[in-house]
Amino acid sequence: NKYLYPDKLDGVFFTIFIITIAAAEAAVAIAIIINLYRSHQSIDVDEAGEMKF
Repeated sequence: NKYLYPDKLDGVFFTIFIITIAAAEAAVAIAIIINLYRSHQSIDVDEAGEMKF
């Protein structure tokens, strides 16, 4: 492949890094929503008041 020279892979690695960070942020957000639902049986933030662990 003419686009995969070893000295030109910086962009590919940076893109994979950014996608990995975005996936980790999404996983944290989903975990918070699941925890909120399990503790309050609702995902309405106004009903939760404060999040406790």
